[in-house]
Amino acid sequence: MEPAASCSSVHKPVIIRLEEISKVYGSANTQVRALDNVNLIVEQGEYCSIMGPSGSGKSTAMNVIGCLDRPTSGCYYLDGLDVAQLGDADLAGIRNLKIGFIFQQFHLLPQLTALDNVILPMVYAGISPSIRRERAKEALERVGLANRMNNKPNQLSGGQQQRVAIARAIVNKPVLLLADEPTGALDSQTTAEVMDIFAELNSTGITVVMVTHERDVARLSQRIVWFLDGKVVHSHLTPEEITEVAFS
Repeated sequence: MEPAASCSSVHKPVIIRLEEISKVYGSANTQVRALDNVNLIVEQGEYCSIMGPSGSGKSTAMNVIGCLDRPTSGCYYLDGLDVAQLGDADLAGIRNLKIGFIFQQFHLLPQLTALDNVILPMVYAGISPSIRRERAKEALERVGLANRMNNKPNQLSGGQQQRVAIARAIVNKPVLLLADEPTGALDSQTTAEVMDIFAELNSTGITVVMVTHERDVARLSQRIVWFLDGKVVHSHLTPEEITEVAFS
């Protein structure tokens, strides 16, 4: 199935729109163009992997998409809102309400239980205390951790910690789930379990964008975006086509 044709035929809302996005570090002779006039669209409900060799710009693109960094030039529309030049406070609010983050290292607070780790984003979002606990429980149940809610991170396996991180990422009901090398610290069996969760979340309509260097992991997404030298050189690779792209 070709994702682009399918998405355009049903006119799904655009969640990510990058228009001529560039990111430049340094100046004069030390200037590095990490992103070079990148254009990219991701529509609601898509499940995309971002790939490319080291230094290709994929991590910088993820930082821009996640509102963790601002582009030097260009426009970035997240769920219809131009966020490219917003201030720090506004970006922080958007990150909390519209984006769920999952990282290779789980970034759980060791002194808190799984339940309290999942509750934390709702505190920052100003969610009423009366509904935080039930919503956190629902998120943990969704990732298969109903019996681990009161465990602290050091009482959980790596795969279970990543499940807590996923529950924390979805608890504010974001429009976009961003995963940066989410299986990099996991064994193959646990990787498969985590990827099954991503597929289930995506099947319910959550938009998923994942940076990965693992070919087998990327094949589990619907569409692969390939970066090279700060540019998008393939925007709609299918899982079958990924083997035709040179890896380095």
